[in-house]
Amino acid sequence: MASNSATQKDWYCILGAHPSDSQAELKQKYQKLALLQYHPDKQHKEEDIELTTEGSHKFIEISQAWKILGNEETKREYDLQRRETEMTRMCHVDNQVPLEEMEWEDDMEFYCYTCRCGGKYILTEDDLEQSLLVNCDSCSLIIEVYRNSRHLVQ
Repeated sequence: MASNSATQKDWYCILGAHPSDSQAELKQKYQKLALLQYHPDKQHKEEDIELTTEGSHKFIEISQAWKILGNEETKREYDLQRRETEMTRMCHVDNQVPLEEMEWEDDMEFYCYTCRCGGKYILTEDDLEQSLLVNCDSCSLIIEVYRNSRHLVQ
């Protein structure tokens, strides 16, 4: 998630949309761009070949944006990735820790990791579904928790 989000395109920007736009507004913006402006059938064949190629690439990009934002589930996942990226940029992440290095506390039902200040980073199962940034319970340090299957870029 984190490695993809660092290099991933801004699908809202591609559609000229905003995250708060409704599905109907997103669809309208997609249709305007894809069907009226950049559709291959709308491209003039006698135009400069570079402009035609650029229009084709733009059409593909718009279609990819709609594929993600037009589906509620993929849109929700994308929005979570965007939020995680924004939070990482806003907060200084002190360390990246694989989930496998955190200790599972059976009696309390949470993951725990010791901070260098002696405090604890605590992560519940529910937290894993939302955010992977965790604050120390006694200082201002933040860690990013990831699964070993993911590759993170520092």
